[in-house]
Amino acid sequence: MKKWSTKMLVTLAMMVALEVVLSRFLSINAWNIKIGFSFIPGVVVGILYGPLPAGAMAVVADLIGALMFPSGDFFPGYTVTAFLVACVFGIFLHKKQTTGRIICAVAINQFVMSLFLQSLWISIQYSSPYLPLVATRIIQCLVMAPTQFLTIQVIVRMLGRYAEKKDLQ
Repeated sequence: MKKWSTKMLVTLAMMVALEVVLSRFLSINAWNIKIGFSFIPGVVVGILYGPLPAGAMAVVADLIGALMFPSGDFFPGYTVTAFLVACVFGIFLHKKQTTGRIICAVAINQFVMSLFLQSLWISIQYSSPYLPLVATRIIQCLVMAPTQFLTIQVIVRMLGRYAEKKDLQ
């Protein structure tokens, strides 16, 4: 396992702060739908450091967000999903960021983690019927899947340019 450097910890801390802001203040939130860009820190950490640091960052961000800016009762299932989503980004995007890998990461996160797992947690927490909830959350996934795909492609290009400039110095 890689040693966690000071630079890595500072990057993780900045991404935690960014995720809290994006998730709690710059997202469209309803009790059963969330549309926003809070996935970006998980993508960046997944690309730079891999699945476990990305998952750890997501857990810390979720816990800090829930403690400092609660939007209802704390439910640990959401934290589990946050960990898994960030890990999926790390698994698929850490070594290589091809179009196919981006599509796989987005598809798994949107149509497994968000549509089915997150819907399960919402169903349990609010005692709402599961299948009708899944049906309403399909819209969120259909909006977020292309949004995530395009955003990740932009992030990959930006990080590639950053790495190239860094190598030239």
